[in-house]
Amino acid sequence: MVSATEFSTNFVVLREEKASFCDLLCFLLFGYTGGEEEEAFIEFATDKMEQNLMRRQVLKPDRESATFRTIVGYMDKRVKLDKKFKPGDDKYCKALSAMAAKIAYENKAFIKTTVTKHWEMELIDFYKFWNVFEKKYTTTAYIVMDKKVDPEMIVVAFRGTEFFNADLRAADVDISWYEYPGMGKVHGSFLKALGLQENGWPREVDHDDHHPLAYYTIRNQLKDLVCQNNKTKFIITGHCTGGALAILFPAVLALHGEVLLLERLEGVYTFGQPRIGDDVFGQFMEQKLQLHEINYQRIVYSNDLVPRENDPAFTLKHFGTCLYYNCFYKGKILEEDDQPKEISKFAILFKFAIAVRELMRGFVIPYIKGPEYRESLVLKAFRLIGLILPGYASHNVHDYVNVTRLGSI
Repeated sequence: MVSATEFSTNFVVLREEKASFCDLLCFLLFGYTGGEEEEAFIEFATDKMEQNLMRRQVLKPDRESATFRTIVGYMDKRVKLDKKFKPGDDKYCKALSAMAAKIAYENKAFIKTTVTKHWEMELIDFYKFWNVFEKKYTTTAYIVMDKKVDPEMIVVAFRGTEFFNADLRAADVDISWYEYPGMGKVHGSFLKALGLQENGWPREVDHDDHHPLAYYTIRNQLKDLVCQNNKTKFIITGHCTGGALAILFPAVLALHGEVLLLERLEGVYTFGQPRIGDDVFGQFMEQKLQLHEINYQRIVYSNDLVPRENDPAFTLKHFGTCLYYNCFYKGKILEEDDQPKEISKFAILFKFAIAVRELMRGFVIPYIKGPEYRESLVLKAFRLIGLILPGYASHNVHDYVNVTRLGSI
């Protein structure tokens, strides 16, 4: 077992204050440069516009209210679980995970209302976690369970990268990494977001309630919950960077030898997850997943760019089972090397054609599959971006929820 207290002696850390013009250009092309204030304005404007159109009056939205939605929430307004899936069904955990990952972008009040009113579950807590290196709160997650007494299923959902948040977008393109003996190289920003300390991953840390750390807080909470019922299992999920944190969580559990929690971990379901480690890390994780019989499903939709982003110098690799779904929601199991490659102008034209089809599909799918699949104007506008940047619009949460409901596997 890798020593949890032995910090990495081999690492690369990105210093943004020393970034070159090329680095800056890449950042500008990747994400918005304004930060949290501009993100708040975009979401405020969306809420304000809808109220103006629907109520013919303008009210200032309360960002902490149960009715406030983020941009992601406006792309997919569904809050109810698919009733055709029941606990114990093959697709139940995957469908539940997709919805949990989707609403993770919303505020605490919205999540609580959705979980208690529409899912008839219990919200354990909603967290904003401290990043020791960034000296601010960068990670958001929540925990729910199926019933208040003797729970049988617990869900841990990490929030993914928020649109127009420059800090989180910068983390996505951060090339920092840390290497641990026997564990391999792991993406630095994801480790920091999960609760990495300046001295590595000690088994226990001292932290106050005002600066909770993601891994340690969730781990301790899960220990308390699983002890209530010997049959209690839990799943972890997330979209985008939330998916990266979801699969990194059991990696640190394995690092610390947390056998109880690893044995109770039913599965990890990620949607549009980026690469997080090298080949050695992948082998380490596959061994632990197999040892503890953890069901890890990495779901990738169509031409989603995020799972295919790579840094050749770091040689990031995916691992485990990849469930790939095309624009018809037809799924198949792929190996890393079998995933579609961007190698020619014909591939780009093909992706453009798919983006056109996805845009047109949004107008007809509610008449074929039902009104719950109706696409919002915000999502249709987002799909227009896919015509300019094929694959960008495929990262939306709406399609990831759809593949869990309509997908062939």
